[in-house]
Amino acid sequence: MALSAHDAFAAQTNARRRRRYGRGRRGALAEINVTPLVDVMLVLLIIFMISAPLLTVGVPVELPKTEAGAMEDQSEPLTVSIRADGSLFIQDKPAAFEQLSPRLVALAKGETGKPIYVRADGRAAYEIVARVMASLSTSGFTSINLITDTGGPSSGKVERPPPA
Repeated sequence: MALSAHDAFAAQTNARRRRRYGRGRRGALAEINVTPLVDVMLVLLIIFMISAPLLTVGVPVELPKTEAGAMEDQSEPLTVSIRADGSLFIQDKPAAFEQLSPRLVALAKGETGKPIYVRADGRAAYEIVARVMASLSTSGFTSINLITDTGGPSSGKVERPPPA
């Protein structure tokens, strides 16, 4: 196929335009590389996932184990912790038995229907745990929960073998 003079002139003009507008040379990169951003965000996500469970309650107690399933987490629950030696803690601050009801009523802001979680060490005396729960009940709190670990001894439920 033969080219006319007009076609040859048009090809030269197009080549000049490409050079003038930067198409012939390397232009500025217009997109952002998001790979480093994704890497940093994944590292932060892993750090927060690992550290979040450690920030809930600061009093170390050895919880008794039961078969009960785990509960869903709520935002800032009211907790009373009882150590093996009988010392009491409201959230993570030490408290005397006489301070228990007034401080919890103040923390609950008068909402006696708000759930309270009692975390008692498995070696704590039953008398202390019963006194704390009775004090909470007489203070008007209606939702008192005992916190335990899962995977403990069986409650007597007998597993029957499948019929053959």
